[in-house]
Order: sequence, then C-alpha cells, then structure tokens
Amino acid sequence: MEDSEVQKAVIIYNDRVNTYRKMKAIDAVIDKEPTEDLVIDLAELRNRNLLAFKELQNFNDTGQWLNRHPLIVHHSIRFKYKELLNEKPAEFLSEYTNTANNVSRYNSFLNNEKRSPNQHEKDRENLKKHAEREAIMREVLEENKK
Repeated sequence: MEDSEVQKAVIIYNDRVNTYRKMKAIDAVIDKEPTEDLVIDLAELRNRNLLAFKELQNFNDTGQWLNRHPLIVHHSIRFKYKELLNEKPAEFLSEYTNTANNVSRYNSFLNNEKRSPNQHEKDRENLKKHAEREAIMREVLEENKK
C-alpha cells in the first residue's frame, strides 16, 4: 500500500471515530433538550460517519476508494494541485485565476434577479464547488510559501 493510500485510510478512520464521538455527545444532549439544529447536526454527522464506513469497507474489499467522502475528495484534489504548482506553476496560476473568476461569475449570477430559481440552484451548487476549489488552491499556495 502506498503512503498516500495509508494517509487516506488514516484520515477516513479518524473522521469516522471523531464523527462517532460527536454523535454520542449530541445524542446525550438531544435526549434532554432537543433542538432543530442538534437534530440536523446529528443527521449530517451520521451521514458522514456512514460515508466514511463505506469508503473504508470498499477499500478493504476492492483496494479502491469510492472518492465520495469530502476528506478524500479534498485530499486528492489538494495533492493534484500541489503537483501542478511544483511542476507547472504558470498552469496552476492560470487555473487559480479561472477558478477565482468562476466564483465571481456565480456570485454575480446569484445576484441577477432575471435568472430563474432553477438556474439559481445550479448557480449555488457551482459557486460552492468553485469556492471550495479556490480555498484548496489558496491553501496550497500558502503551504508552498513556507
């Protein structure tokens, strides 16, 4: 098993343990004072915990990651951008600029009242995707400065 595979397994396993601990803590509070936010948090943690389990189970059974868990997706994207920055910095900067422009564009689309609600939903999804990518790229740049 490669080092990156081991790192992914450790990241996912740790997330599974941490989400379980958080779920137990919320569960104890919900029994006494249930709130809508706590129920939502518990459901999101449960989904994330199950997703981590599926990732680990699939990797154990097949040796392949499903790449659905947010930490795995971000880990692999981060690795891709680190390599790109080290090997082709101009291409990395060009992609970073395009991503930042996409964030700006989708923010503008969301402020445009002429677009339909269906388009706004797609714009929100695209904005989230590009904003996450921009944040990862910014982190890679910050790490590279050190």
